[in-house]
Amino acid sequence: MENKFPFLDTLFLLREEECITIFTDIQKISKKEEQDAISYLESEFEKERLDFLSDQINCDHEAAIWAANVLYHSAQLYLIRKDTDKNLEKLIPPFKGKINVSSALSADLSLRFLPQIILSLQNADSEDPLIKILENILKQFHYSAVGFDLDLGKVNWEEELKDHTYRKLYLERVVEKKAYKLAEIPYINQLLIAEFGMYKDVFWRELKVIEN
Repeated sequence: MENKFPFLDTLFLLREEECITIFTDIQKISKKEEQDAISYLESEFEKERLDFLSDQINCDHEAAIWAANVLYHSAQLYLIRKDTDKNLEKLIPPFKGKINVSSALSADLSLRFLPQIILSLQNADSEDPLIKILENILKQFHYSAVGFDLDLGKVNWEEELKDHTYRKLYLERVVEKKAYKLAEIPYINQLLIAEFGMYKDVFWRELKVIEN
């Protein structure tokens, strides 16, 4: 379909209705539309910050708009691939900012939808080079990939989860997604069991208790 605001529409529909609009081609994002997207994402971040129980984490505009661009182009590249193979890294560039709690949570506004796009790409063509690019992004921003099968063997979990707010949100998402692979990592398992306390079977009866 044709639309004057493809970038904003993609973000809005995914976040509000979890559906994707495919346009007739990959349209260039105007500066005005990008600025409007930043305002929209910041407002969404503020809504979600109510769950953070912290007023110390601000929206990282650079991370939020970069992730939104990744999401938009990934969604469009699912069907529109004419003359794009040589430009994949230009359409989906690596993040050049600092990865921290603020950037991870800001990027998550969009990147949380990336696993669904990867699964669709895998079903269409498991050898698609775009899949590897997107998986590498999620390895950096793996909060957005909780519940999705990724190799995170090199992550130092004590360092990764040292921030109290981020640790709380990460554990909550592990439980929400019933992400067994993550929940059975000894360090994360100990954190979960400590949080559950005597109510472990109420929250997650099937979860094994992993001994070091």
